[in-house]
Amino acid sequence: MAIDPIQLTKELVDIESTTYGEGAAGAFLYEYLSAQRYAVERMDVAQPDRTLTPGAGTGERFNVYAALPGVTPDVVLSTHMDTVPPFFGCTEDDEFLYGRGTCDAKGIIAAQVAAADRLRESGVKVGLLFVVGEERDSAGAAVANTRPKGSRFLINGEPTDNRLALASKGALRVELRAKGRMAHSAYPELGESAIDKLVEALHDVLALPLPVEPEIGPSTLNIGLIEGGRAPNVIADKAEAHILVRLVGPSEGIKRSIIEVVGDRADVMFSLDLPFVRMRKVGALPTMVAKFTTDIPKLTAWGEPFLLGPGSIHVAHTPKEKIAKKELLECVDLYVDLATDLVAKG
Repeated sequence: MAIDPIQLTKELVDIESTTYGEGAAGAFLYEYLSAQRYAVERMDVAQPDRTLTPGAGTGERFNVYAALPGVTPDVVLSTHMDTVPPFFGCTEDDEFLYGRGTCDAKGIIAAQVAAADRLRESGVKVGLLFVVGEERDSAGAAVANTRPKGSRFLINGEPTDNRLALASKGALRVELRAKGRMAHSAYPELGESAIDKLVEALHDVLALPLPVEPEIGPSTLNIGLIEGGRAPNVIADKAEAHILVRLVGPSEGIKRSIIEVVGDRADVMFSLDLPFVRMRKVGALPTMVAKFTTDIPKLTAWGEPFLLGPGSIHVAHTPKEKIAKKELLECVDLYVDLATDLVAKG
């Protein structure tokens, strides 16, 4: 019986698997794929240090890899099991599925499982790789890259509106931590405000010119998190900010600029650095440029990369995340056609 990607999406979305808590989704996929006659492998991925990573979990987490027994795949379909918070389960109407992960990326998992079923029946040597941690640090992809399976091609899934991506931006995560000295706020001269230092440094970081790639667009910078201080009547002794830069080229120049402009006002740490990636066009598929980052830079050992998936990135990470049932079914065909074309023509 053919796999129903709509039903599989609903089952996956109803399993909570925010980053660091992917164990239940991994266990479900392990059992599901084993029942589909695949040889299934777990790749354990460590939890980060909870003292350094707020929100880190304590449960098991692991990637799931599947292929027919004894088969070295020519092409691997891959995406991620983790979602951003908050979790909310699946609902539907005639046109859409709604819920966390419907398009990013549990609907994609379902489409890839359905496509792989058709591909293996047609004789294509196909594998499936579902990883953890994509939404934070690509930890699962990094582990998978130490255990490649010999594939020539990797088709990664993210919401691209069923268009083939010709490029995806990189990501540079920057953490600034300022130190000060506490004092009574009525006597600021007795203290040293870490918040003042941080705000001044951030003002100068925002003013930095960022690279532009004519065919892709500009690099962008977002200050996504600011924390600090003790109370309104206390001079702040600590403050920190987390920044994400979307890269359209090498990160080295931006790193140097940030370090120089921040100076001694804060410590600078770069906690994630994923490069900008270009990919080639295949066949007559419509194309796009992904302004977001994927696991592809961490999966270099899995073959030439391609990026394609159903759903819109504009509703991913929002309270209105959804995917059109029609688009989900169409992408199964697109995955089958792309994988078949790549294996046949290279």
